Amino acid sequence: MGLLSGKTALVSGIANRWSIAFAIARAFHQHGASLVLTYEGERTQPEVEKQAAEYGGIAAMCDVGRDESIAALRDLLAGKGVKLDALVHSIAFARKEELSGKYYATSRDGFALALDVSAYSLAALCRELAPLFTEHASVMTMTYLGSVRAVPSYNVMGVAKAALESSVRYLAADLGESGVRVNAISAGPIKTASARAVGGFMSILGEVAAKAPLRRNVSADDVANAAVFLASDLSTAVTGHVLYVDCGYNVIGLS
Repeated sequence: MGLLSGKTALVSGIANRWSIAFAIARAFHQHGASLVLTYEGERTQPEVEKQAAEYGGIAAMCDVGRDESIAALRDLLAGKGVKLDALVHSIAFARKEELSGKYYATSRDGFALALDVSAYSLAALCRELAPLFTEHASVMTMTYLGSVRAVPSYNVMGVAKAALESSVRYLAADLGESGVRVNAISAGPIKTASARAVGGFMSILGEVAAKAPLRRNVSADDVANAAVFLASDLSTAVTGHVLYVDCGYNVIGLS
């Protein structure tokens, strides 16, 4: 019996087998969860459908930038009688040109796009999927240290993650009255496709490995293990929290 036996989890944001969301879905499956995996469009559809088929889960399209797409996902799941014990929001986007140089050079539409996809989408998913949540459902999202510190080249994504973490607190207050908890995992840098878009990303990896208390970088599997904890009944009194999974780098000042 796994920690998630009898539970159903929706995992969003799978891009490829190296993505954090992919590792979370794999860990959830290993712990006995039934899965709903979403894809944004044709680019990620084959990978998501392949993983869903391997795990005996459901693959469904959901473009979080369109309210009607999220509503269609809700209707699809409701029609299948699906109730959600966990929702994983692992979605973020900013244009590559906004992830280098000076933050003040961020374009107005680039700022709006990053905040919409990376932060507002969590609230939108919760609004539409709330009728499907079980009494003690767990919602979680992925954030990064750049939300509370100025990380070179992270720029508008850091501002979006700050908004995301604030959203976690407000959503925890909103949904807590129905027993639903909402948390964030602040993962250390991991070599994903989206992370490599950040200017100087490889130097960030080297910095963390050299200075973090555990003297290594975090892996996607490390993050997935934390996600299992937050989805399980072991975390039923944890909500509105940002859980750092970064080998302790967040506690370091001068080294």
